[in-house]
Amino acid sequence: MKNETETSEDFTPVKTGHEVIADYVRTLDMSPGVYRMLDSQSRVLYVGKARALKRRVANYAKPTGHSPRIARMIRETASMMFLTTRTETEALLLEQNLIKQLKPKFNVLLRDDKSFPNILVSDTHAFPQIKKHRGAKKEKGSYFGPFASAGAVNRTLNQLQRVFLLRNCTDAVFESRTRPCLLYQIKRCSGPCVGHISEADYKASVTDAVRFLKGDSTDLQRQLAEGMAAASEAMEFERAAALRDRIKALTNVQSAQGINPQGVKEADVIALHMEGGQACVQVFFIRANQNWGNRDFYPRVGPDIDEPEVLEAFLGQFYDKKEPPRHLLLSHPVESMDLMAEAMAGKRGGKVEILVPQRGEKAELVDGARRNARESLGRRMAENQAQGKLLDGLAGAFGLDAPPKRVEVYDNSHIQGAHAVGAMIVAGPEGYLKSQYRKFNIRGDSLTPGDDFGMMKEVLTRRFSRLLKEDPDRETEAWPDLLLIDGGAGQISAVKEIMDELGVDDVPFIGVAKGIDRDQGKEEFYVPGKSTFALQRNDPVLYFVQRMRDEAHRFAIGAHRAKRSKAVSATPLDDVPGVGAGRKRALLAHFGSAKAVARANLSDLTAVDGISEGLAQKIYDFFHDQA
Repeated sequence: MKNETETSEDFTPVKTGHEVIADYVRTLDMSPGVYRMLDSQSRVLYVGKARALKRRVANYAKPTGHSPRIARMIRETASMMFLTTRTETEALLLEQNLIKQLKPKFNVLLRDDKSFPNILVSDTHAFPQIKKHRGAKKEKGSYFGPFASAGAVNRTLNQLQRVFLLRNCTDAVFESRTRPCLLYQIKRCSGPCVGHISEADYKASVTDAVRFLKGDSTDLQRQLAEGMAAASEAMEFERAAALRDRIKALTNVQSAQGINPQGVKEADVIALHMEGGQACVQVFFIRANQNWGNRDFYPRVGPDIDEPEVLEAFLGQFYDKKEPPRHLLLSHPVESMDLMAEAMAGKRGGKVEILVPQRGEKAELVDGARRNARESLGRRMAENQAQGKLLDGLAGAFGLDAPPKRVEVYDNSHIQGAHAVGAMIVAGPEGYLKSQYRKFNIRGDSLTPGDDFGMMKEVLTRRFSRLLKEDPDRETEAWPDLLLIDGGAGQISAVKEIMDELGVDDVPFIGVAKGIDRDQGKEEFYVPGKSTFALQRNDPVLYFVQRMRDEAHRFAIGAHRAKRSKAVSATPLDDVPGVGAGRKRALLAHFGSAKAVARANLSDLTAVDGISEGLAQKIYDFFHDQA
């Protein structure tokens, strides 16, 4: 990269729109790079790349000939920033990084960016384990994936257990077994923990499983059939029956995977459907000639954006931290096919071919993905329409000025004040926005155990203090239109006190209490300055509120249990500098308890694997200073 021109800081614009942009064109050359369009408050409106910055930016300087979206973006532009790069591919990668980082409102944004699970066959043990793996591939072994979802991995693992009888228990459980577990009894494991299979035979099963995951199922099935015939001839009927069961299970696995293309060994099939200003991208994962599931995505798009731009933005953001496969089969061409292929090859470390197939098996795969995208978007639009009606009903029932676009629901969870956690869930026109859920570890040392009012005060103080700091002008979608509080008059009084202190007087809040006999369906609603009221038992809005409250309760309970579980496993060793999870396990395994570690002398501590003399001294000093 060469240089960055932050003209927005040096130049106070007196003009806006295409006239401002025209002034920048005079300062640019034909270098490749990335440009940012900013509004009058220096907020990034749009990030784009260019093979030649001067030519691309000059297009925006024209007063006419733009789509409504681009024309609106140009009108709001008050300044620009530029970053030149050495190559066009570098500009493409930089554009993708900046879009994910800055989330400009005129760019296509991928909302769901979760990692995908893999299957790991470990190779650090004489009897390798087969298991689900998500995240960085740091553990030694063979990885197979990605799979579209945890469910797809779990189904495949269950099927592989039936066929190859590989263990899925941890090494610690494996070492502690004295008799076979239930999986052995139901013929899902060969029982290597208690010696029911030799190391050589188990490794042969692992080799077969790896061959299957690599796509060698035909040869594997043939070899199993030959082995079954040989066992029958030798009158080893028990072995023949076992091989017969494996062949049957293997056939079931293949049929359960659905469409398994013969001519496509490794590819992601990516299809886009757009309708009514919304988009759905469907991705099918093909590995080892097997369909390993599909996932749908709903990127944020504008009303007048075209398919190539949406698909290019999706590819850039989707593969930002994922390794692309050998082939990408697309439903539409993207603007810069050559640059995208080069960028993908850099991420993969090998050639990546991007195709828009027109005939044959590849085209059939894309057509199937496109059909799924169309059907998924249709379902989502129907669900959004129903959700919109419920939000309209919510506004009518509670006297709001307009249907809320963001509803925040709050709840607390604790056991007699211990491990207290506050929780916030978010709902809107598209349903639950789980990426925006938040949990709050209650910090108030002065709170009386079980003080729900005090907990709610702390949660809302932290939430709205941060909002006021980060977005005082309320220009983002982070501000709620309605708060639902799990509680009655006391909780609402606590909320009102906090909102008054913070000067937030335009966010309505409502308390939801269980009502008479804490009976679901008899909920009572509390609004400041109004009498308590209830809704009809069969009112859809009541069911909607119940579902949101229950979702908040579920999330709060989950956060509380996680905090309690972590506290139960906590030891004084967690506070010793230099002692991480691995060394903590080694110390506890060697001494049996944290108390025994605290009483140990230096020579005993240095006898533990991974504990140097220097670290042993730190551990010794830590506990003796505490005494």
